[in-house]
Amino acid sequence: MTTSVRLDEETERILNDTAKVLNTTKSEVVKRSIREFCQKSLAEKTKKPYELIADLIGNEFSGQGNLSIDGEKILREAFRKRHDSD
Repeated sequence: MTTSVRLDEETERILNDTAKVLNTTKSEVVKRSIREFCQKSLAEKTKKPYELIADLIGNEFSGQGNLSIDGEKILREAFRKRHDSD
């Protein structure tokens, strides 16, 4: 299947350099790049809400026994820490 894409000069240069370094064609670099980007994007966008925050659930301990009262505050702080580290 044929697809045409217009690239800016910098992207074209990066594509040429990458193909040369990998000793392959520009076509192969584009195919690999699109495949990797799309697979990653689809995997991220099709996650269920729980999967997006699974690493935060059960990991926070307030040490004060106030999770039922301050649970939202503690979770928001965990989200902020996670976002700041990304």
